[in-house]
Amino acid sequence: MWKPFAPLLALVSCSAGLNILLTNDDSWASANIRATYNALKADGHDVLLVGPAVQQSGKGGTFVLPTTNITEPGGEFGSVPVGAPYFGQDSQNGDLFYFNGTPAATAVFGIDIIAPQKFGSAPIDLVVSGPNEGQNNGPFVFTLSGTVGATYTSVERGYPAIAFSAGNSTHRSFMTLTDDASDPANLAAKVVADVVRAVANGVNVTKQRLLPLGVGMSVNIPTFGPDANCSAPPLRFTRLTGGAVVDQISINTTSGFPISTNLEATGVNANINGVREDPGETPTSAGCETAVSIFSIDYDAPERLALPIQQRLALAIEASEF
Repeated sequence: MWKPFAPLLALVSCSAGLNILLTNDDSWASANIRATYNALKADGHDVLLVGPAVQQSGKGGTFVLPTTNITEPGGEFGSVPVGAPYFGQDSQNGDLFYFNGTPAATAVFGIDIIAPQKFGSAPIDLVVSGPNEGQNNGPFVFTLSGTVGATYTSVERGYPAIAFSAGNSTHRSFMTLTDDASDPANLAAKVVADVVRAVANGVNVTKQRLLPLGVGMSVNIPTFGPDANCSAPPLRFTRLTGGAVVDQISINTTSGFPISTNLEATGVNANINGVREDPGETPTSAGCETAVSIFSIDYDAPERLALPIQQRLALAIEASEF
C-alpha cells in the first residue's frame, strides 16, 4: 500500500535506541527487509525504511534518479500501482517508503529528503542495507551488488553503514511472511538485529560514531534454517579477499557464444589491507558461519606500495621523458 509525499511532516517522532535508515536492492516489498524492519523495531530502534520500488539487484553503486512516475508493471509484487508518484509512503505505516531509483540513489534520497522529516535535527546513527536475497562475497561482487552499493554510498556520505546479505535467496513478498522464527526472512532479520546490537554495545552515539569515518561493514550470512545443514551460524571475522572469485570468459563449443565461469584469480585475492590472519569471506560463508568483513572506501594504495611507483615516475619526469 502506498500514499504520496504530503503526510511526511507527520513522521517526526521520538527516537528509541538508534536512528536507523533501512534500505536494500530487492525492493521495499521484499520479505527480508520487512522482517528486518520488525526485528530492529522490536529491539527499540527508530527505523525508517526507504527501499526501491522494484527489484534493483546488480546495480552496484550506480546512481539513477527517476524521471517519471511509476510505470508498467508497477511496484514489486504489486505493491505500487502504475501511475503512482515516483516515491510514496505506506498507507498503514508512515515509516515505510518506496523510491523509484537505484539502491544508491534510494539510500541518498532517504538521507537527504525523508530522514530529516523522520528524525528531525537528530542524525542518522546507522544505515542498514539488506538483507540481500543471496550472498555478496568478495571484491568483485562488492562493486556489483546494489545492497553493498547503497552501503558504500552511505559511507561516502559520512554515515556508518552495514550491508547484510543472506544465503537464503528466495525472492518473496512481505505478504508471505510468517510469525515462525524459522522463516528464513526472520532468521536473517535476527542476525541483523544481533549484529547491530553488538556494534552499538557500549557506544554513546551522541559522543561517538558506531563506525569510524569512511569505514563500513559487509556481513554475509550462510544458507541456514530448517531446510539447511546449518543452524545458528556463529559470527567470524573475515576479509573481502581470500577465496574470492571473478568472471572468466570462454566460448561455448555448442552455441559459439561466450559464457562466464568463476575464477579464483590472484588479483582479486591480493591481501593488501585487512587483517592477514582473517580468512576470506567467500569460503567462510559457504560453510556454517556468518562472515563479517570491515571495509574502507579509501581506494588509494598503501604508502609502501605507492611510493616506489611514484619514485620511478619521478625519475622519468626529472629526465624530461614527459
